[in-house]
Amino acid sequence: MLKKYVWPVIGLAAVAFSIWLLYHELRGLSLDELWDSLLAISARDWLLSIAATFLAYGALAGYDHIALLHLRKKVGWLYITVCSFTTYALSHNIGASVFSGSVVRYRAYSAKGLSGGEVGVLVAFCSFTFALGTIVLTGLVLVIEPGLAERFVDVLPVAASAATGWVLLGFVALYVLGSALGLKPLSIGSFQIHYPRLPIVARQLVIGPLELVGAAAIIYFALPEAGNPGFVIILGIFLISFSAALLSHAPGGLGVLELVFITGLSDMDPADVLAALLVFRLLYLIIPFVIALFVVLGFERWKLAQPEN
Repeated sequence: MLKKYVWPVIGLAAVAFSIWLLYHELRGLSLDELWDSLLAISARDWLLSIAATFLAYGALAGYDHIALLHLRKKVGWLYITVCSFTTYALSHNIGASVFSGSVVRYRAYSAKGLSGGEVGVLVAFCSFTFALGTIVLTGLVLVIEPGLAERFVDVLPVAASAATGWVLLGFVALYVLGSALGLKPLSIGSFQIHYPRLPIVARQLVIGPLELVGAAAIIYFALPEAGNPGFVIILGIFLISFSAALLSHAPGGLGVLELVFITGLSDMDPADVLAALLVFRLLYLIIPFVIALFVVLGFERWKLAQPEN
């Protein structure tokens, strides 16, 4: 019973602490300044941010597709896309993404004949693809922009540099090598983790980073040119902020995302940074969440209309 409340309590504590820190960071900011920053975002940048949102959610559908290829299961692309969209739109907002994602995927894919164990493998595979994409991009960003860590010198518990980036990319190379050599599966009791086939690994190395690039681009296009450090830095800050938000289990990363971005972009106007993050929350979190609720209601209505076996 206690475990049931651990992660919600941690999430709420993370939100409360982040909001408290944000208050101290933004106490001089007025709503008028924030509104002016939102109005300053051009129609072109709105359209680019919307296009980046479609890219991110399109890549998320690829997560499920790759996992189903790994399981050698055939499910239609449209069904996969709708299921993936709904899963991530809900889990990004609710928090505890692995648990909430498992519930939605089990409900959807069991209707297509997948067993509970197969859905569990699918969820784990999608989570690993995300982690792999994060490691690949973090490694590349640190190699290209090793000074990124200096923006968080008082926040990050460990130092990061170009050498750290090469180490991360080395781990990725070992994963690819393990797949190429067809190494034996890792056994944990009766459970076995098999290396994916090399063509599937190749897809992971494209789809995982692509989703994160799309999500970071939403914020990048919404930021003004003045003081903008460039896409690679924005991507690096996004990777840190999004990872911190996921680890906090805060619903939607509320407060955590904003705090990390404002810290990392301390040389930019906080109102402009906050406005860009509001655009991100609207396009990547809120609108998909509302659509996903209607999808779930429609699916459950369809299931109720099905004749019982």
